[in-house]
Amino acid sequence: MKVLVLAPPMESYGGIQRYTATLIRTLVELFEEKGVRLLAIKRSSGDDGRGSIRLRAAVKVGFLGKTLRNAFAWRPDLVICAHVALAPLGWLLRTLWGSEYWVIAYGIEVWGRLPRWNHRALVRSDRLVAISDFTRQQLVRRQGVPPGRTCVLPPALETEWVSKAVAWTACPRKDSRPTLLTVSRLDENERYKGHDVVLRALVQVREKVPGVLYLVVGDGNDRPRLEGLTCSLGLDGSVRFLGAVSPEELTACYRDCDVFLMPSNTVLDRVAPKGEGFGIVFLEAMAYGKPVIGPNLGAPTEWIRHGEHGLLVNPEDSQGVAQALIELLLSPNRAQEMGAAGRDWVQREYGYENFSKRVQLLFSEDVPTTSGKAS
Repeated sequence: MKVLVLAPPMESYGGIQRYTATLIRTLVELFEEKGVRLLAIKRSSGDDGRGSIRLRAAVKVGFLGKTLRNAFAWRPDLVICAHVALAPLGWLLRTLWGSEYWVIAYGIEVWGRLPRWNHRALVRSDRLVAISDFTRQQLVRRQGVPPGRTCVLPPALETEWVSKAVAWTACPRKDSRPTLLTVSRLDENERYKGHDVVLRALVQVREKVPGVLYLVVGDGNDRPRLEGLTCSLGLDGSVRFLGAVSPEELTACYRDCDVFLMPSNTVLDRVAPKGEGFGIVFLEAMAYGKPVIGPNLGAPTEWIRHGEHGLLVNPEDSQGVAQALIELLLSPNRAQEMGAAGRDWVQREYGYENFSKRVQLLFSEDVPTTSGKAS
């Protein structure tokens, strides 16, 4: 079995890159290094980090040529397109040499209207691998993909991350204040992450928990607006914008927080959909034994159990978010029980070993063929 993986830029540390790297690791274990090849677009080509890939014409032509040369010389049995924007290449290789091709779908990049050729290549693929059942449902409902051609392969935390979480949890905290944490980009196109909602909720939380501290990890062009909102709400001493942090600093943030929250809203708009395709930062926080507060709709509801791993709230209701925070901060024993349950759940269900088993299962199943007849 020879597998060619076509991928977006792999130099950055985003969710798509991490997912692809984990998949490559599993494929190499299954088919050895000689059976797997990775072709990734150069970073300078314009990966915007939000699920879109914007390429200059020269980059498109260059990557097309590189792909065709490799496919002609190597003749892969399977082409895995690690982004819907690369699906037309998979379709082309199947047309030329009969290679099957799969497409990986993450979230908002396939929830709305697709460019014509991306859509055609998507629906003609031999298999569509979604990282959540929510995204799988959108492929069926919004893109017209036959359900039998879809499957779900959720992401996993790297073994090293889980080991680090176990080790760091035992380390003493730097700050004894009740601490909240959100980790995400601060981009004006991603206001659905819910920072505004949390800041407004914090006004109420501080009345019940005066010493509360909110750590915001991440950077982007929406940070000045959020810092201005913080000042206007009188929360200067209760919020710290940490910007982009190192892996060690991020580890410390997870260790030091009492509650992780990100009340991301899900909006299924055809032109500009919003929401989490999965929400791996919740997994990261749960690996550290932290209770989480997430949205009561969208992909995170598939695996965050309300009342067991944390609390699910209306992502547009700042008062509801405040009540959930107060409930967890004033009931530390219950919060710790939720955190412990979440940690066990993540280690059991979302470790690398389970990911590897799921990939093996995909290759043991019969893949439905399309014969290029999908419309």
